[in-house]
Amino acid sequence: MIEVAMVFDREGRALFWPAPQGSAGSIPDSSLLWDRIWACRDVIGGIVHTHPWNGEVWPSATDLTTFRAIEQGLGKKLIWPIATFTEVKYYIWDDPDESYATDLPPFVSNEVWLQNIEELRRLSRNEGV
Repeated sequence: MIEVAMVFDREGRALFWPAPQGSAGSIPDSSLLWDRIWACRDVIGGIVHTHPWNGEVWPSATDLTTFRAIEQGLGKKLIWPIATFTEVKYYIWDDPDESYATDLPPFVSNEVWLQNIEELRRLSRNEGV
């Protein structure tokens, strides 16, 4: 099982799927990934990634550092969904609390979004990779 990711636009549509080269604990840093994120900076809505287990979702310290670094690099705030095999939570910067809080973007019930979450889970389980 590995972590995998998908970059999406403001409507929750996939912009690109980085090649599933993650490990059980992280998605490797890569200049190619940053180049693709930068190229989509005008339309990017967020980046979803998996935590390859059943149960609770929470951002790791590495996740929080990554969220801030990418947002600082882009100069904008994004939506950061994290999906386990059984749950999805959406993290968005909350200025008053100065933290990432869960909130639901409007596209969460969109059929394409739900299919993309299932595809992330399939890739995270290493099914058909």
